[in-house]
Amino acid sequence: MTDPIDPVALTQALIRRPSVTPADAGAMDVVEQALAGVGFDCRRMKFGEIENLYARHGLQGPNLCFAGHTDVVPIGEASAWSVDPFEARIQDEVLIGRGATDMKSAIAAFIAAAEGALAAGEVRGSLSLLITGDEEGHATHGTKAVVAALQAEGEKISHCLVGEPTSSAQFGDMIKIGRRGSLSAYVTVDGVQGHVAYPHRAANPIPVLIRLLAALQARRLDEGYPAFQPSNLEVTTIDVGNPATNVIPKTASARLNIRFNPGHSGEALGDWIEAEAAKAGEGFGGKVSARIEIGGEAFLTEPGDFVAVVAEAVETVAGRKPELSTTGGTSDARFIRAMCPVVELGLVGATMHAVDERTPIADIRQLTDVYRRLIRRYFETFS
Repeated sequence: MTDPIDPVALTQALIRRPSVTPADAGAMDVVEQALAGVGFDCRRMKFGEIENLYARHGLQGPNLCFAGHTDVVPIGEASAWSVDPFEARIQDEVLIGRGATDMKSAIAAFIAAAEGALAAGEVRGSLSLLITGDEEGHATHGTKAVVAALQAEGEKISHCLVGEPTSSAQFGDMIKIGRRGSLSAYVTVDGVQGHVAYPHRAANPIPVLIRLLAALQARRLDEGYPAFQPSNLEVTTIDVGNPATNVIPKTASARLNIRFNPGHSGEALGDWIEAEAAKAGEGFGGKVSARIEIGGEAFLTEPGDFVAVVAEAVETVAGRKPELSTTGGTSDARFIRAMCPVVELGLVGATMHAVDERTPIADIRQLTDVYRRLIRRYFETFS
């Protein structure tokens, strides 16, 4: 008889694989080995250079899926860290390393919880895991591609739990039941370069770009939406690249991002930006163009039995009633929602993407206990 999986040791093994997007560095092998060891049927699904894995235990419904990612963001300046970011050192009962909170600990916690639930006969249906190596990057060859492939095959997922670090100040104080959508726009104004002393021979793109950005920012998108904060548009960069003071440049460009609630769709917001770009270009002796990229639509998992199961597991184990939130950025939940209802629950995210990313090992063990409770209550509720 083998020893049960230790979620802390498994987290350390994952951190020691420097899987900075798009590199895998053997991280998916660690996950696969752990899952295969407890009876999961593991499928590696590689798209482009990205390693993904879909693992399932059982053939019957309901199918509770856990989703997460092994890829991590770059470490930044190595000398700023107090330890080697891929050493996975424990100091004063705190695990330090890139991916400690976002989100290798959650993957390890769920695997350990799944092992315990299976051994106890608590799974009356199927458990599955959808693990990607492309959440922190462009996310085109990760969960999005896996979901499309699974849908084409007719795979059914009943509900999904995403292990993103959702807690705010204390573990278990917040879970995510929805996310705002994300749209990026790349605006380019192409004019005619010329001498500043002879503006009639040129077409200056800068005033056109300024008018366009002013028009976009002048609109208040909304006052909010039930369970969501107001949508916001932020200009993230303006670029001209003109080193001279006596030259009217040919091109001026800008990038902006909109985080929007379910009162909007990405398509409608993109149409609005393109219409404003066309209006700004009226009478201009050049060209105004806008390229739109929709990163994900807004969604909400309405409170019901599944949300109640997740919240009850947190409250029972951690002793606090979690806030049901839709704040923060996007996650791979935006792709999985096409298959089933999604809720996100993980560790405190205060240090994610930061130098000395860390989490108390007590939180990893408590997260494991929450996931174990959640699995048992899920099959009691839905089987």
